[in-house]
Formats: sequence, structure tokens, C-alpha cells
Amino acid sequence: MRTSEFRLFASFAALLLLPACSINVKKEGNGQDKQVDIKTLLGGIHVSKDADVADTGLAVYPGAHLKQKDSGNEKSANVNISGFGYGVRVIALEYETDDSPTKLVAFYKDQLKKYGNVLECRTSSHLDVNMKTLRSDKESHELTCDSTKGNNIELKVGTKENQHIVSVEPEAKGASFSLVYVRTHGKDADI
Repeated sequence: MRTSEFRLFASFAALLLLPACSINVKKEGNGQDKQVDIKTLLGGIHVSKDADVADTGLAVYPGAHLKQKDSGNEKSANVNISGFGYGVRVIALEYETDDSPTKLVAFYKDQLKKYGNVLECRTSSHLDVNMKTLRSDKESHELTCDSTKGNNIELKVGTKENQHIVSVEPEAKGASFSLVYVRTHGKDADI
């Protein structure tokens, strides 16, 4: 899910939770929103551009740097939505490096194995955390590949409720990659 999609989702959720709420918006020096916190009787929403890579549980590939913002799309996001019986937390950061996708994949396979068996998927699209993958009690908790074709590589580990994802996309010189942590819960669980 891209940062613009996070904002849209957070805005929609905010409309549902507006009665009896407080809204706190922190701005950057240029006047753009940097962080939005909404608290209601039914739950809360936190959306911030300040994502900390440590929250993904992964190290940044040596020599990589955060990808620059383009046409209004932020390259990092920290989203936490909670309410009665449900919550989701997503930390996402996008980086770039001059090294090859092969080197990135080898590095992150080693990083991810501490969380379990690493699933390697091929995709033709940019990383997309599909909210449909969130489980109901009748579904499997296992992660699966949504596609097996394409030049992009997604490494996944964990369960549908607690997943670490690295998405690697080849570029003309090197590669861009996203580090993502997604955690969901039903009632009686913490994010």
C-alpha cells in the first residue's frame, strides 16, 4: 500500500470516527502535514511520515539511502489504526542503491530468516500490501505469493497477521527496495 493510499484509508476511517473526536495535526516547515493523530470513543488513527526503520525489524542495506519523494508520494509511512476488536499497524520505507537486485535479495533473505521461512515471490507490480490478505478465523495464517511472474521480487516471512516484507524492484542503475512491517490483530490482542 502506498503512502497516498494510507492517507485515503486514514481519511475514510476518520470520517467514520468523527463524532466525539480529537484531531492533532503536526506540520512540517513547508506547511505540509507531517503527522495526524485522531482519537475517538471508538478508536484511533495515527499517520506519520516519520517511519523508523528499526520498527521494521530489519537493517538498511549497506550504502542504501532513502528514496527521494516524487510527485507528492512520500517514501516512508507509519500508520496505526485501532478500534474495538481490530487494529492494523504498517511501517513502510523505500530505499535505493546502486547494487544489483541479486545482492539485495541475498542480504535480505539472510536478514529475514530470523523470523521464519522466507517466501520468495515474483511480481510485475510495485509492492502492494493487499488488505484482503488479512485473515478471518476460517482462513489460513500462512503467507502466499499473489503472483509468480515478473521482474520484481518480494520476500515475505511470518503470518498474515504479523509479516515482514522486502520488495526489490530493478532500476536502470541498481535497484529500489521497500522494507515493510505489517501487524494486525483482532480483539484481545495488542499492536
